[in-house]
Amino acid sequence: MNTMKIGVVCYPTFGGSGVVATELGKAMAAAGHEIHFITYEQPARLDLLSENLYYHKVNIRNYPLFQYAPYELALASKMVEVVKKVGLDVLHVHYAIPHASAAYMAKQILKTEGINIPVVTTLHGTDITLVGKDESYAPVVTFSINQSDVVTTVSANLKEDTYKHFAVNKDIIVVPNFIDLQRFQRQKKEHFKKAICPNGEKLLIHTSNFRKVKRIEDVVHIFNEVRQHIPAKLLLVGDGPERSGIEELCLSLNLIDDVRFIGKLEAIEEVLSIADVFLMPSETESFGLAALEAMACEVPVISSNTGGLPELNVHGVTGFLSNVGDVADMAKNTLLVLDDNQLPTFRENALKRAKEFDIAFIRPLYEEVYQKAVETAPQTAVML
Repeated sequence: MNTMKIGVVCYPTFGGSGVVATELGKAMAAAGHEIHFITYEQPARLDLLSENLYYHKVNIRNYPLFQYAPYELALASKMVEVVKKVGLDVLHVHYAIPHASAAYMAKQILKTEGINIPVVTTLHGTDITLVGKDESYAPVVTFSINQSDVVTTVSANLKEDTYKHFAVNKDIIVVPNFIDLQRFQRQKKEHFKKAICPNGEKLLIHTSNFRKVKRIEDVVHIFNEVRQHIPAKLLLVGDGPERSGIEELCLSLNLIDDVRFIGKLEAIEEVLSIADVFLMPSETESFGLAALEAMACEVPVISSNTGGLPELNVHGVTGFLSNVGDVADMAKNTLLVLDDNQLPTFRENALKRAKEFDIAFIRPLYEEVYQKAVETAPQTAVML
């Protein structure tokens, strides 16, 4: 397809939707497309020294009149500005709230000037399964999704949830999350492994934003059970509201010497490279991007069987699936994976599965989505 000028709206954080948006934008830029990020901070993984990548900051001004600054209005105004200034071909908004509604507002403003900008909305998970279902947001979320030119979700399960909880009349295209296998691959970090596991202990790892939905207390209880049978260490990567409570739990279980909290980490592939098992016992996951990153680094996954996880983690092949909260089963499965006779096969299978989500395969699917959006929305609008 011809190269395009694409506006990307996302949360500039370490969360899943922000990571996906940033990595997709970088891949599109590498393929020759001109990518313009529009958000309130530079995305965490964005390198502006790369060719074809641009960042437009949304300025949020505080006024005494407002208890909370009206970000949605500032965002919509910035979208209008960038579309006109750069001549964007399409807007791609990640996460429904408030990006889809801001895009709709921007689109209506631009129509009055004879510009019809196509909008692609990608739903990532909690914007549908948690926040979006809140009655104070649901009507706007439903309307904004229906007004998008093309809608995508990151898993078939999330597509089903969207139709189940919202009166959506749009066709939804499933485009799975992806992995950059040039970055996420097992590295030689034996010195790091030796520092954490000086006596050859097995290393369990969990990464997240430490929210309640991640069920990190289950991670700790799984680890506690595993270490009753084999020498093991636990690495907890990330930060968030549940961290202090988890630290107290580790202390009460006398695990504090075997658990390391290392906070937020940009080079997550370096710690994944020394792990033996990745734990993801979440209450819900729309896809499980962190699990895919682990698998690309040859780390088998022990996860719950919720949301889109069964679409990624193949039971008995790349790891195991258990019911949410079934700590005993997850601990049993962890020990199976960590068996020295089984672990090499699970590692091999995890990498093989991750390769199916190589960004080289997924990027063209998004290019088709952009082309469909452009064809759906005429490039000139009638002046109102």
